[in-house]
Amino acid sequence: MRKPILIICGVLVLAVAALLLFGRDGTPGDTSPEAGFARDMATHHAQAVDMAFTIRDKGPEDQVRNLAFDIINTQSNQRGMFLGWLQQWDLSQATDQRPMAWMTGHGHGAAAAAAGSSGTASGAMPGMATPQELTKLKEARGKPAEVLFLQLMIRHHEGGVQMAEGLLKLSTRSEVVSMAQKIVDGQTGEIKLMTELLQQRGAQPLPSILKTS
Repeated sequence: MRKPILIICGVLVLAVAALLLFGRDGTPGDTSPEAGFARDMATHHAQAVDMAFTIRDKGPEDQVRNLAFDIINTQSNQRGMFLGWLQQWDLSQATDQRPMAWMTGHGHGAAAAAAGSSGTASGAMPGMATPQELTKLKEARGKPAEVLFLQLMIRHHEGGVQMAEGLLKLSTRSEVVSMAQKIVDGQTGEIKLMTELLQQRGAQPLPSILKTS
C-alpha cells in the first residue's frame, strides 16, 4: 500500500517542478532559464543604459557619444522586450532567486564569482560595475571619463556575452535564442570597437572576465 502512495507523491513533485519550469501552457515557468535570463538581463541592461547616459551628458568626443546613443537605444529596447516577455508569460519581474541561479549546474554557476575578482560586486551578475565605480564615472571629466566608461562598458559587455552564451546552451525557445544571439554578436562587435577607442586614448581594457580556451 505504501508503494502506490510514494509513486503518487513522486508524480506530484514532478508535476510541480514541471509547472515551475514550463508554466501552465508551455510557456517558460518561474524558474526556467528563459525567465532567469530575461530578469537578469533586464537588470544588466539597465546599468549599461545608466552608464551610457552618464558619459553622454559629459559631452564626450563624437565616437564615444555615438556609442553611448547606440547603447541607450539598443539596450533600452531590448530591456523592454525582456520585461514584455515576463508579462506575456504571466511571471513577475522580481524573484527570490539569486542572480544567475538559472545558469547554476550548467558550467556557468561561478560566473558571478569570477566577475567579482575583476571588480564586480560579489554575488552580482558578471560584468556589473560596483557602486564605487559608478560614482567614479560620475565624477570623472574629459578623457579620463571616456577611458573609464570604455573600460567599464567593455567588462559589462563581456558579462552580457557570457550570460547570452549561457542561455544559448540552455534554451530552444526561438525568440529568446534569437535575442541572445543578437546580444552575443552585437556586444562582441562593440567590445572590439571600444578596445580600439581605448587604444586611441593610450589605454587598455580591464582584465577580461571571459574564459579563454
